[in-house]
Amino acid sequence: MNRIQLAEELSVSQIVHGQWRLSDWNYSNEEVVELIEQCLELGITTFDHADIYGSYTCEPLFGQALALKPELRERMELVTKCGIVLESENRPEHQSHHYDTSKAHILKSVENSLQAFGTDYIDLLLIHRPDPLMDPREVAEAFRELKDAGKVRHFGVSNFKKHQLDMLESYLDVELVTNQIELSPYNLENIHDGTLDTCMEKGLSPMAWSPLGGGDVFTSDSERANRLRTTLDKVAGEIGADGIDQVMYAWLLAHPAKVIPIVGSGKIERIKSAVAALDLTLSKDQWFEIYTSSQGYDIP
Repeated sequence: MNRIQLAEELSVSQIVHGQWRLSDWNYSNEEVVELIEQCLELGITTFDHADIYGSYTCEPLFGQALALKPELRERMELVTKCGIVLESENRPEHQSHHYDTSKAHILKSVENSLQAFGTDYIDLLLIHRPDPLMDPREVAEAFRELKDAGKVRHFGVSNFKKHQLDMLESYLDVELVTNQIELSPYNLENIHDGTLDTCMEKGLSPMAWSPLGGGDVFTSDSERANRLRTTLDKVAGEIGADGIDQVMYAWLLAHPAKVIPIVGSGKIERIKSAVAALDLTLSKDQWFEIYTSSQGYDIP
């Protein structure tokens, strides 16, 4: 599998495995290890987390599995996110759902993640959501302290628009290396509003969460979903794809921004299907046919 260079000392796999549903899979530690090893065999070395996933349980579950084979840690890149605060029985001190990007919260979140994973460093830390109360000076101080301590090697953001990226970057003395955004043939917001253009302007390869549109393309009976599903089925037949999921991944991978899809399935067959999309090629005609089918009107 090809690697995407996010920074001089950080490359990630072209497909990332997402862990936000890990607690729903009801896997034993041994089964999680098996899934990790299967991903590594496929060339997927990058695993995406957030502190809040599974109501703060997914990071510990992943760490418990890693403890069975700690040597796997050096074969992977761990990505995690912080900044969202949830009410949870696993965080009884939390009184409400809000954002917190204070220095104290970022540092505490990282310590919790390190402990949960059973590791002494995180490869990539992202601010999970733009915070209207963000003090960028505190974020900058936290990032610098974490980098100097060797606890976090690289930094990025998630769901940031251009003005939010520009503002935060202006205060930092460490490089932001990615912006994790929602992107799929079913969700074009970050294409239409220029966020993907901003990633290219700044040289950021974006990670795409919900690359299959949250499954609506497969299950919804809306006019838009039916229209797009018909187009994806047509293109799948033309390029020899095994399903429309592969066409959706191929559509993302065809973009010059070097989009990095995050595959959130716990089923190895679905993960293999995503990897197989790396070998598919869409023509410009097919790419735009999917694009215009999704938005429901022709390009100017």
